[in-house]
Amino acid sequence: MSAYCDIAPGHPVHAHYHAREYGFPQRAEQELFERLLLEINQAGLSWETILRKREGFRRAYHGFDVDVVAAYGEADIARLLGDAGIIRNRLKVLAAIHNAGVIRALRDSHGGFAQWLDAHHPRPKADWVKLFKRTFRFTGGEITGEFLMSLGYLPGAHRDDCPVMAEIRAASPPWLGGAGG
Repeated sequence: MSAYCDIAPGHPVHAHYHAREYGFPQRAEQELFERLLLEINQAGLSWETILRKREGFRRAYHGFDVDVVAAYGEADIARLLGDAGIIRNRLKVLAAIHNAGVIRALRDSHGGFAQWLDAHHPRPKADWVKLFKRTFRFTGGEITGEFLMSLGYLPGAHRDDCPVMAEIRAASPPWLGGAGG
């Protein structure tokens, strides 16, 4: 990840995400769902492409409202596949809808997505990957690792000498033994 800390500061697209979101703990369901959806859509593409399309995703997926997305039907799938503001990949669209349903079910089984993550933390990345593959769709090793790193469940989002690391440590991410961990 050292390359990200080298290129992101001052970058017109990456700077804000690098300095204010990447590696910081999040608890809100919509934030967690957004991050999972964006990571899934990044597969095979650059993160810059995803960040540039972020508002398109937000609009297309009703502000990442889990209940709304979980209820999507064929008309919504067709709408998404025709939306140039997002990544138009059927498998990724279907994964988003399925995963929204899973997250909705996590409310009953664990109290929510964040609580589900907490219930399985800490664990090594390989075990997280197995868990995500059993639970969600389109979540291989890279997607799962980046998702968890981006939310502070796994270390490595920033170099130790990156100025953002001081703020992340102050936010007590789960990998550091902080809130939610």
